[in-house]
Amino acid sequence: MAVKTDIEIAREANKKPILEIGDKLGIPSESLVPYGHDKAKVSAEFIKAQQSKKDGKLILVTAINPTPAGEGKTTTTVGLGDGLNAIGKKAMICIREASLGPCFGMKGGAAGGGYAQIVPMEEMNLHFTGDFHAITSAHNLLSAMIDNHIYWGNSLEIDSRRVVWRRVLDMNDRALRQITTSLGGATNGFPREAGFDITVASEVMAILCLANDLDDLEKRLGDIIVAYRRDKSPIYCRDIKADGAMTVLLKDALQPNLVQTLENNPAFVHGGPFANIAHGCNTVIATKTALKLADYVVTEAGFGSDLGAEKFLDIKCRKAGIAPSAVVLVATIRAMKMNGGVAKEDLNEENVTAVEEGCANLGRHIENLNRFGVPVVVAINHFTLDTDAEIAACQKYVESQGAEAIVCKHWANGSDGTKDLANKVVSIIDEGKADFKTLYPDEMPLLEKIETIAKKIYRADEVIADTTVIDQLKAWEDAGYGNLPVCIAKTQYSFSTDPNLRGAPTGHSIPIREVRLSAGAGFIVAVCGAIMTMPGLPRAPAAEVIKLNDAGEIEGLF
Repeated sequence: MAVKTDIEIAREANKKPILEIGDKLGIPSESLVPYGHDKAKVSAEFIKAQQSKKDGKLILVTAINPTPAGEGKTTTTVGLGDGLNAIGKKAMICIREASLGPCFGMKGGAAGGGYAQIVPMEEMNLHFTGDFHAITSAHNLLSAMIDNHIYWGNSLEIDSRRVVWRRVLDMNDRALRQITTSLGGATNGFPREAGFDITVASEVMAILCLANDLDDLEKRLGDIIVAYRRDKSPIYCRDIKADGAMTVLLKDALQPNLVQTLENNPAFVHGGPFANIAHGCNTVIATKTALKLADYVVTEAGFGSDLGAEKFLDIKCRKAGIAPSAVVLVATIRAMKMNGGVAKEDLNEENVTAVEEGCANLGRHIENLNRFGVPVVVAINHFTLDTDAEIAACQKYVESQGAEAIVCKHWANGSDGTKDLANKVVSIIDEGKADFKTLYPDEMPLLEKIETIAKKIYRADEVIADTTVIDQLKAWEDAGYGNLPVCIAKTQYSFSTDPNLRGAPTGHSIPIREVRLSAGAGFIVAVCGAIMTMPGLPRAPAAEVIKLNDAGEIEGLF
């Protein structure tokens, strides 16, 4: 019998009306803004009224470095949420929204997979509730108002060579990375070099994901530095008078989106910064609200723990005043074999030696997470062709690292496949061993913060930064931004900046290409190696096979 695809499974879901899902959490119908029958936004008034409640326990799901073999971090996040509910716990899930860029590029959807999915799957992976469109519009409104200000006399004395605010688009389009604007004569403005980033790399996205409420959102938007004068003094978004209108565009987008799993358990899907070029976590407002509504909240951080988890812990937790009680590290036997040197086409063959050699990558992630003082459990996301010997080898290795690896079969069996993991996570939390700490203090100089991450997390020998980068970091410190955390933008495929260097490399260098100040979001971005803030489409993009069939149903999403 043919294996059902994710979209086929999602279409068979027995969804409950979203008002019933809200009722599970104690959200009255008048506090939900329905978007159809199966998704809704939670009102700001309701969220504000929950602030006095006690917080539940936060569980972070992260992973090893991604490989073409697949890891299934979101699938495990959903499976664990369902598993906790299945063992009688009041739990909910918090994940990010999907970007159209990777959806039509190469990554596919972001709703989980198999029988551990969030629905409605098609809407989640496409326009959903319009949050990304609102972010794109707010960002580009600011871009338009900057150029309009320059055109109408430039009373702020913006140096058009020093406009640092780029435009955004929620699509992979390499042709827009570097462009020239305002061509066509004097009536179109003053030509200047500019460019596009993908929406998920927008500072507006980061701000939405870190803001506590509308007032905080508007203040952060106002704090965005958009350009500099000839004397290099900064010009802020509030100087352009765009912060109010941007807040209006983002008013509804700031409200968390409530949906459900295939097993009718509640989930917030809200915000969507990438972890390789931004901080890679869902919104603070969704996470903090979930902690008021449930006893256990399962959230994830993008890509491997060297990116997503580090930023979740050093940026989101630091800024939001939250801390996880346990970390689940997702790995697959297939990925271990690939890290051990096995080619993708040979992964179906048993190779215990390759598993043992590939576990070095897994071990590095365990070591790194231990630095933050939070207990770790490994979830082995099971594939059909995994052998008992390969699983035993992985479990033995994890045990040697002072942790436990639990086989999870949620893709095939839903919550029945994650009950062991759920019980283990609850047991870890009940032991109360978590003693969360950030990797570096606020007062550490910015370059030292970058070097700390590079050496302690990536195991690099050095950070390479030219005098331009060093001088820029020093200037930001002098301007009062030295206490900000740093957000490293680098490849997700390796601890190094070389995407082909798998395993647990040491002795490498981390070259800093440029640094960017996200004054509104509240962090410094260090762009490393060849990482791009506007990805390109692959040779055969997923968009080539996405279409409507004769029944009017979407095909090709996965």
